[in-house]
Amino acid sequence: MNIKKILFPTDISEGSAHAIPFVTDLTRHYRARLYIIHVMYDVARATGWYVPHMSMDELYRDIEANAKKEIEKCCVEDLRGYKDIEYKILKGVPHEEILKFAEENAVDLIIMGTHSRKGLDRVIFGSTAERVVRHAPCPVLTVGYPVPGREKS
Repeated sequence: MNIKKILFPTDISEGSAHAIPFVTDLTRHYRARLYIIHVMYDVARATGWYVPHMSMDELYRDIEANAKKEIEKCCVEDLRGYKDIEYKILKGVPHEEILKFAEENAVDLIIMGTHSRKGLDRVIFGSTAERVVRHAPCPVLTVGYPVPGREKS
């Protein structure tokens, strides 16, 4: 297997944090270029709701600034000294932007954390990981929450 480019889309959540050991181990093992991206959810585009432009611009600037700080901290300890990393903040519908990024950058592997959304939350947001798995141009490794009582020893 020849993996030269790995994509780690993160929503900066606990679900994504569980994927970090896989990201760092596989990146180092394959000496791959690592892309760490965060997609700011474009509510107006995704829902078609009208949102006043000025308030949304300010909101997105704040989200982007905070997300940039968080993704740059992501994996920093485990990948200390590793130079082939690129960070990106994108705006749109998460699964669409992840798939587009993977295609445009000829990514060989996507590694992402999953959530266990249920009910209304799942109806509104759907499953980004599920959509990425179904439509990705490359293999996708999904990492879920550890099952209580089945922790590694």
